[in-house]
Amino acid sequence: MTQVQQLYEVGVKLIDEVLPRREKVVKVWDLMTSDVEIEAYLEMANVFAVKRLQYNDHGPIHSRIVAGSAMAIYDILLKRGFSPSVVRDGVGDLDDSLVVTLIGAYLHDVGNSIHRTLHPVYSAVLADRAVMKILEAVYGATKKAFMLKQEVMHAVFCHDEAYTCLTFEGAVAKVADGTDMAEGRARMPYEAGKNDIHALSALSIRRVYVGPGEEKPLAIYVHMDSETGIFQVDEVLGKKIATSGLAPYIEVKTYVRGSPWITRTFETTHVIRAQRPS
Repeated sequence: MTQVQQLYEVGVKLIDEVLPRREKVVKVWDLMTSDVEIEAYLEMANVFAVKRLQYNDHGPIHSRIVAGSAMAIYDILLKRGFSPSVVRDGVGDLDDSLVVTLIGAYLHDVGNSIHRTLHPVYSAVLADRAVMKILEAVYGATKKAFMLKQEVMHAVFCHDEAYTCLTFEGAVAKVADGTDMAEGRARMPYEAGKNDIHALSALSIRRVYVGPGEEKPLAIYVHMDSETGIFQVDEVLGKKIATSGLAPYIEVKTYVRGSPWITRTFETTHVIRAQRPS
């Protein structure tokens, strides 16, 4: 693993480091993280996911981690020549694209506050009003606000591996979701008695980093205590990468007790038009 200074550790503090200091982006973040409706949805997502289903964290901590990872991944790929869909397709500018990515990453799991089954659909339904409230505070009740809302809805809906992303913004949020797989996310269900492969594999993962890759534009570095962590890489992160539309540009490098182990890439049938120019 080279160029350590360019790596970002995925975790709850990352958003403070990587949130772009752009007026619209900062305002959206402040509005979103102080909104009582959104706060309630995220807390209830954990009531259902963790307390009732013994799943891993899907609440406010997870949302914050994913938002930070998304901003880091966005920055890495932008510097490697990628073109955001919102900009490329004439929906908005770079600030608007960042806003879409940030909101999509933060709100993707609110549907778990209704039920795990069909939660991507519920997430989009629940997020609709909350997103519009935030966008109107920044853009007013304008055509652009409604257009950006639809971009956010796409990112929220497509975070699940069952659905293919059609935008750079949605793809970044989706991959970021998969990077939140370190041990802390599984601690609560494990302590409640869950010890299946999902919990045990997550507990074996110590740290996750994102940064520029050596062979691919984006690399995800996964440090684990045992080989069981590969289950998380293949079955959680890998499936999200494969349906993100960015799979050809991502490599996942794993380390077991500090030693390099397996490098994974994932096949896909769809690549979005935000790929790096040749």
